[in-house]
Amino acid sequence: MRAFRITAPLTAPTWQEVPEPTPGPGEAVLRVTAVGLCRSDLDMQEMPAATVEPAGWLFPFTLGHEIAGEVAALGEGVDHLSVGEPVVVLPASSCGHCWYCLRDAPNNCSNAGAGRGYGDNGGLADYVLVKNARDIVPLGGLDPIHAAPLSDAGSTAYHGVDRIRGALTPQSTAVVFGAGGLGSFAIQFLRAVSPAFVVSIDMSTDKLAMARELGAHETLEGVNDSTLDQIRELTDGRGADALLDFVGIDHTIATGIAAVRPGGKYGLVGAGGGRLATLGEWFHLLPRDGEVFTYQGSTVRNLESVMALARREMIQSPVEVFSPDEIETAYGKLRDGSLRGRAVIDFAGS
Repeated sequence: MRAFRITAPLTAPTWQEVPEPTPGPGEAVLRVTAVGLCRSDLDMQEMPAATVEPAGWLFPFTLGHEIAGEVAALGEGVDHLSVGEPVVVLPASSCGHCWYCLRDAPNNCSNAGAGRGYGDNGGLADYVLVKNARDIVPLGGLDPIHAAPLSDAGSTAYHGVDRIRGALTPQSTAVVFGAGGLGSFAIQFLRAVSPAFVVSIDMSTDKLAMARELGAHETLEGVNDSTLDQIRELTDGRGADALLDFVGIDHTIATGIAAVRPGGKYGLVGAGGGRLATLGEWFHLLPRDGEVFTYQGSTVRNLESVMALARREMIQSPVEVFSPDEIETAYGKLRDGSLRGRAVIDFAGS
């Protein structure tokens, strides 16, 4: 079968022929129908061995972690799925029995090792092996092209919104830095599950236009030197009740934390390489009585919630569709920021 693989650190991925996988006990094999592309796919091509080897990455491996497909084969003991069933897959691998997994935090699994498309074989292939079938969620009638990005961009954004929504009231202001793949989902989730006033901030006027279409009450072009003052002006001088940063560079981290009111919440999700150390002395800069948190990935419960919102047409999943032969074009548009929504590779139509 064909698979889009990275063969070694600091190398570009290429299409290769590899054997089709077979499932062992507790595993499943999916025939891939659609895969969403993510900026982390580009980042992985620039990571040296010293960075990825401690994480258990094994080269070569197949990229692609936003996977929709149909069940092709089931291993012994998998009885909650049926062959031919349309499904999506949670990107993070998990063992199911460690301290974190037993407390509904599989994204923090102690024994996970490399994840699908992150050092282990992902879904940019005709078939993908899912080593833990409990990470598979039925599509329930959703279009796989639009559902594939929900498995990562959607569920990861929802995880952040889930962390803050209990603190949001009709008087609250929630700010989202970044209106790209994850940020655009966060805007929709905030509108769907909270009564907060939602502000979207991005450098791209095109992405801000889409943010307004998806439900943002207010948009600001930034982040720049006036962003903090603009947020305070919108909140009667108090600052944001909650802010989710899907960019994660020095300036957004410093501005985001400064923009949160006392008792508010700042969540860092974006992997832009920024540093908290640039803030200086924490005592005067972190939000008093507030919460600063970060996380990676999501849970099956998060993904199931996202799928339910999509089935009820309470959220949209904007995509641009490409064939496997157009994958370099898709990654090029991802790299230059010209996508409107997520890039999805359509295997079913190829």
